[in-house]
Amino acid sequence: MVTVIIPALNEEKTIRQVIRQAKRNGLVNEIIVVDDMSSDNTIAEAKKEEVKVITSTHVGKGDSMREGMLMAKNEIIVFLEADTPSYATDIVGKLTAPLIADQADFVKSYFERQSGRMFELLAKPLLELFFPQLLKFKQPLSGVIAGKKAIFQKVDFDNDYGVDIGLLIDMHQTRARIAEVCVGEVENDRQPLHVLGRMAKQIANAIFKRVNIFDGGRREEEQQTPHLMREQVEFALKELVRQPRKMIVFDMDNTLLQGSFIQAAAERFGFTKELKDILAQPKSNYIKTQKIARLLEGKTFAELINVVESIPIIGDAVQVIRELQVRGYVCGIICDSYYAIANHIKNVLGLDFTLGNELEFQKSVVTGEVKIPSQLLKDRFSLCEHDHCKSNMFQYILHRFGISLADSVAVGDGENDICMVKMAGTGISFNSTTPILDEVADYVFKGDSLKPVLEVVR
Repeated sequence: MVTVIIPALNEEKTIRQVIRQAKRNGLVNEIIVVDDMSSDNTIAEAKKEEVKVITSTHVGKGDSMREGMLMAKNEIIVFLEADTPSYATDIVGKLTAPLIADQADFVKSYFERQSGRMFELLAKPLLELFFPQLLKFKQPLSGVIAGKKAIFQKVDFDNDYGVDIGLLIDMHQTRARIAEVCVGEVENDRQPLHVLGRMAKQIANAIFKRVNIFDGGRREEEQQTPHLMREQVEFALKELVRQPRKMIVFDMDNTLLQGSFIQAAAERFGFTKELKDILAQPKSNYIKTQKIARLLEGKTFAELINVVESIPIIGDAVQVIRELQVRGYVCGIICDSYYAIANHIKNVLGLDFTLGNELEFQKSVVTGEVKIPSQLLKDRFSLCEHDHCKSNMFQYILHRFGISLADSVAVGDGENDICMVKMAGTGISFNSTTPILDEVADYVFKGDSLKPVLEVVR
């Protein structure tokens, strides 16, 4: 069977057509759209086709491709471009035929047109000088490719426009069997001049890096685009196309999920005792958060997503959230867990934004470091005395949307939700085991349904 991966950034107009092209092949039983922090309706459009949608942990095509590959359950993987709706009939079949016949490990595509300006003016001369064996490929910069998962796991995915030429060179260097197939004609938009300039530099860097000519003098981690909380909020705001009037914020663990992500991860990876010891320490939440993150060191993004997907979601969460959005609510998650995990739940449920701690990844593997968003920390506007509190982020996001506390709702279950629930215009305790939370909340609900929320908010 075949997995099709579609990295996407702001492709709301074409993403469904590309997904439908992939569905035409009977061997495709998994389609993964990897969203690269789109600011339009790409995620919503993709979900209409009932495919898996994840958000990349870093901005950039290479990381999106790698994370999709790690999530894939099949050995044969096809990558399609999200901005090209005019693929030939059964493009998946054309790309996978050499793999299924065991005639190749990696397949490049070419189209029935001349090579582009970028190849002729930049890539071709460099390949001629350093990798002349690769000149036989008609369009080395094509991003429509296929290959075996085992071989993809051996190569590097540059996180920019150099990813496609970089993969071809790496496949050649690892002695993979490479085939090239014609996939017919294709139409896509020409890139503006300023984008072409950036593409040229990144393609050149990818080639130079592989011949040990380009060093750059910078460590890999310094080249990663930081995924800061400020950027998370900006992307979330851009996704909204309507003017919000009210806001409802949910905790994730034991509220939207019928369980805790970190508890489930502890059971899966065998650090339950270590987690209990950390939670029992008389330390601040800030220090505990840092120590818990170290327990996840070495785990992959795919492994973490598999953990959270094993936790049941409250059964009617999707329907309740849809109704809240119809009523004019901006719906989001503020959690003490990790943005990468909560954002996956956001995508599943169709929420509007996610705010959480930033778990650090390098090449889709957890480093053990975590960044605490500054908006969670106490400042002169804080309404509580805690140094680190979700109520601070609640105030911050309300201010950014221009929504008053009176028009806000907070739903939580634990001690860390007390200040936020108390502060909100309407505070809801949901399946709480914390008596103080029940006392400060306006409403207390128990059970496996969120529908009672609809009865108390307007």
